[in-house]
Order: sequence, then C-alpha cells, then structure tokens
Amino acid sequence: MNWLDAVLMGVIEGLTEFLPVSSTGHLILLGDRLGQNSPAAKTLEIVIQLGAVLAVVVYYRRRLRDMLVGLVRKDPAAIRLTVALAMAFFPAALLGLLFHKAIKELLFKPAPVAGALIVGGVVMIAVDYGRKRRATEAADGLEHVSAEKALGIGIGQCLSLWPGASRSMTTIVAAEMAGLTPSTAADFSFLLAIPTLGAATVYDLAKNYKTLASTPGAMNALAIGLLVSFVVALLVIAAFLRYLKRFGLTPFGIYRILLGVLVLVLLGTGNVPTPADGPAPAPVKSLVDPVSPSQLV
Repeated sequence: MNWLDAVLMGVIEGLTEFLPVSSTGHLILLGDRLGQNSPAAKTLEIVIQLGAVLAVVVYYRRRLRDMLVGLVRKDPAAIRLTVALAMAFFPAALLGLLFHKAIKELLFKPAPVAGALIVGGVVMIAVDYGRKRRATEAADGLEHVSAEKALGIGIGQCLSLWPGASRSMTTIVAAEMAGLTPSTAADFSFLLAIPTLGAATVYDLAKNYKTLASTPGAMNALAIGLLVSFVVALLVIAAFLRYLKRFGLTPFGIYRILLGVLVLVLLGTGNVPTPADGPAPAPVKSLVDPVSPSQLV
C-alpha cells in the first residue's frame, strides 16, 4: 500500500466514521477500488478507526474529564452515564469477540455491504419520519440515558457488526427510538465509540500485528491513515451534530440507498471485484471510470 492509498483511506474513515453511512463499508468498497484485498489491508480497515476514536476523545475532552472527576467523587450523574456506556458496550463486544473471524471472512465484501447500506437507509428514513410525527417530546441531555435505554442502544449496536450497517446509524436510530433527541442520541453514540472502536482496534491489531509488520509499507500506511483520519474526524464531528439537528437522518438514508444500489449494479455488470478474485493489478479499475474514491463519501 502506497502513501496515497493510506491518505485516501484515512480521509474516508474520518469522513464516514461518525456519519450514519458506515465507515467500514466505505473502506471495504474503497479497498476493492484500489485493489487492496490482502489480509493486511483488511486489518488496516479496522485499526484505522483508532484515529477517529482519538478525535472523539479530543472533542469531548471536557465532558470526559468531568465524568472521570465525578466518578472519583462518586457523583450520581457520572456513575449513571458510565454504567449506561458500559451496558451499551457489552452486547456488541461479546458478539464481536465470538464471531470476529466469521464476520471478516463472510461479510467484508461489496455485496453484503451494499445490502446493509440499502436496508439501513430504509430504516433511517422510516425512523426519521416517525420521530417527526411523534406527538411526545423527546428527552434532551445525557442524563436521560437510563440503564434500560442504554441496553437497547447496545442491542442495536450489535447490528453494526455487519459492515455497511454503520455503528453510528444503529446506535443513533436505537437511541431515537428510545425517546432521545437526535443531538443526545449522537452525543451518546460518539461517547460509546470510545470503548467500542477502541476495543475492536486493539483486539484486531493484537491478533494481526505480525501480518501488518511483515507486509511491505503496511505500518507506514497505518501511521499515515491514523493521522489523516484523526484530523478529518475531528472536523466532521461538530459539523455533523449541527447538520443532524437541522435535517435529521433522511438525507443520509437516501445517500445510503443510492450507494447500495450503485454497488449492486456494478457487481451485476462485473465491475467490482470480490476478494476471491485476488488483488487487482494497479492499472485495473473495479468501479466505472466516472466514480473517483472521493465520490464514495
């Protein structure tokens, strides 16, 4: 993997990690576009998320500091939020640990990603429509995330183990269905990314470090990708929160459906290689010429 591939993957990760469009799904599609289907590339698609995790830590540094200080002082609000995050983290962590290998082998392919993009897009539009028609006021503020709501959000996050579903989409949708406002749902989703993505990246890196280290250029690509994804994600978080308050989830749902349909069409015409085809030679393009990597976001 050359430095330009790493920069492109870092940009895609940073742009899409906290948008409800699936960063892993986009990285899988981009990896096929670039001919990056090796085991090292598949590991990089997961570990590169650490850059986005660090962006969340920086963006929410004051809230995290207050939560840690509150835990030391045994503040009920800080304890309640910590318990909620733990309960939301546990279900997906357990399933991911049990089915990690099967997920990478069976679902890290364009066709499953396209299906998840389309289904998730339909769900997002339906939930957004229902929220706007709901007569009751949604709860605003992380203090309203009860243990029961957190567990429901955690069960919803389990669906994000399917690449293309999107971790942020499943958690935000589950939180809105639990009666939280879009902004509160997004705040909780982003904070939940710290233990969830942090654990996933550390676990995958520990299992596949030798593969990365023995692949020429992989460690340099990882360093570049992490730096780029951190910077881009830090810029995206605040912009997405403002956009979500104004427009909701529907625009992202429409985008997901269109992208999923496009990928299925390209698969049907043989323009997207599958991992079984092996890494594509550099001159070969797996997507039609008018589509550039940047347009995948």
